Amino acid sequence: MRVLAIDYGQKRTGLAATDPLQLIANGLCTVETKNLEAFLVDYVPREGVERIVVGHPRQMSGQDSENMRRITPFVNRLRHLFPNTPIELFDERFTSVLAHRAIIESGISRKARRNKALVDEISACIILQDWMEAKHNT
Repeated sequence: MRVLAIDYGQKRTGLAATDPLQLIANGLCTVETKNLEAFLVDYVPREGVERIVVGHPRQMSGQDSENMRRITPFVNRLRHLFPNTPIELFDERFTSVLAHRAIIESGISRKARRNKALVDEISACIILQDWMEAKHNT
């Protein structure tokens, strides 16, 4: 069974998923947010997703960031769509910065670095990897 991570954005949403043994986090894709729920209704049952982890945007102080006002209704809709699937929020502070750094260090061209969809997908992968590490350490 897979775990799916979501880096929810106003325009685009990055997705990452584990392998079925939940050993490795892999970037999955980026979906236009307006098409996200339809994508998930297809993907979650088909791929055997047992848990969904949604990035929890916070400020440095630990307070919720402004994007949380969009994420809370989205998470509520997910809970309605997938009532038997646990859905949890996981701190996503610094994921965009880490994603940009990973892209630069990978040697990707300057033009490709401007691909915001790639940043969103890598951010989702970082959220998932961090969640997996936190789960392993508890």
